[in-house]
Amino acid sequence: MLDYLRRGLHRLAGPRPATIDTIEPGRIVIAPRRPIDLRDEAAITEVIDLAARIGAVLLDAGTGAIDTRHQVEFVAAIYGLDDVDVDVTFNTILICARRGPTLPPITASRSVYYRSLDFTRLAQVDRLVRKIRRLSITPATAHAIVDDISAAPHPYPHWVSTFAWGLMALGVGIYLGGTWVVWLTAFATTIVIVAVNRRLNRIGTPPFFQQLTGGFLAVLPAALLYPALQGSGLGFRPAQIIAAGIIVLLSGLTLVGAVQDAITGAPITGTARVTEVLVMTGGILVGVALSVRFVGVFDVNLPSLTTVAPFGAADVPARIIGGAIAAVAFALASYAERRALSAAFFAGAIGAGVTGALYLTSLGPVFSYAIAAIIVGLLGGLAARRALTPPLVIAVAGITPLLPGSAIYRGMYGLMTGTGGGREMATAVLIGCALAAGVTLGEFIARTLRQPHLPRGITRYRRRT
Repeated sequence: MLDYLRRGLHRLAGPRPATIDTIEPGRIVIAPRRPIDLRDEAAITEVIDLAARIGAVLLDAGTGAIDTRHQVEFVAAIYGLDDVDVDVTFNTILICARRGPTLPPITASRSVYYRSLDFTRLAQVDRLVRKIRRLSITPATAHAIVDDISAAPHPYPHWVSTFAWGLMALGVGIYLGGTWVVWLTAFATTIVIVAVNRRLNRIGTPPFFQQLTGGFLAVLPAALLYPALQGSGLGFRPAQIIAAGIIVLLSGLTLVGAVQDAITGAPITGTARVTEVLVMTGGILVGVALSVRFVGVFDVNLPSLTTVAPFGAADVPARIIGGAIAAVAFALASYAERRALSAAFFAGAIGAGVTGALYLTSLGPVFSYAIAAIIVGLLGGLAARRALTPPLVIAVAGITPLLPGSAIYRGMYGLMTGTGGGREMATAVLIGCALAAGVTLGEFIARTLRQPHLPRGITRYRRRT
């Protein structure tokens, strides 16, 4: 039975490995396309600068430090530089190419000054690395391709991305069990938040204050509508609207990359990324707290939060639909390619369905989310080979609806009102870590299921030697 399942997973993996699969240490022996003269400083500088630029795009898109380092080393080795030291930190890539005992080493560095959610750019760099692996393209040609990728505009207009963020909040509202009033309010609120934050980003506002503004705005519509709709029978729950806004704001943070770096052996970068996530999340909490106090000045008090809304088997289909909509909307908002949207849709549906089913057992929320994240990471790694899409795109989109927005809001509200909240905040942290660690483990399992094929040029080289 196990052999049958393993063969089925191998067939699902397909004959085309994801780019990162082919460069895992110990998996293949890299042979250079052509010899490189170690005395030719210009040629060596061109190669390591190319590798650094590719690494910068990967790091900018949220790729983990270890995966980024492996790809940088791989690109350098393909062009004949196998004796290189690569150091990837939070926002810097440093490459040092050694040239033997008699020649001084050559060093190149590249810094990442901003983070952007453009999964199309990530997929294009992924294809470039694949092309470098399979074809004998020159470093100059690869440089020109990287220039085009970096200078290209987003594949969709801004209004499409803004609409997708709103659609994501609508999907989260469905996932949380809200009614149509909650869905539409969350949709409109999120569009306003995205539009305001985009304007703040254009004038150079630090990200912390953008998150604070988003948290502040997430509360206002819920607080304004609650007195009018209270007792109307429409099922208006302000907590669901606020939680949807929190999840949208959390989705832009590199939670997966932060935990992945801490797990896979990049503690410095992992610590820096975790600090960034904590600070940005703190901005959301401060904004929500300020907004709750602000509406209280006008005698608008949100309903108390003492218990979690009941969840039963009948709610699982709604969770699946909401999770799928939220995942595909997040992928669209992050400028993912069209081929990745369907994979993100199914990843979100599977993650939400598994979480909902396990919620009905006695495993508890943390283990339920962890198992769902492992499955999403595994299927993301396998589906990425079929769709030729980086696994990070599918995995991050798949776990986005599962982010602990409700637990964060309940914990923050409890701390503000003096009714506890520490347990909810601890649960939110554990769920976030479980999601990121589960995705990392799932991707690792996907990489071990199939031995990747060697490129033809490397195979011929090894036969000749």
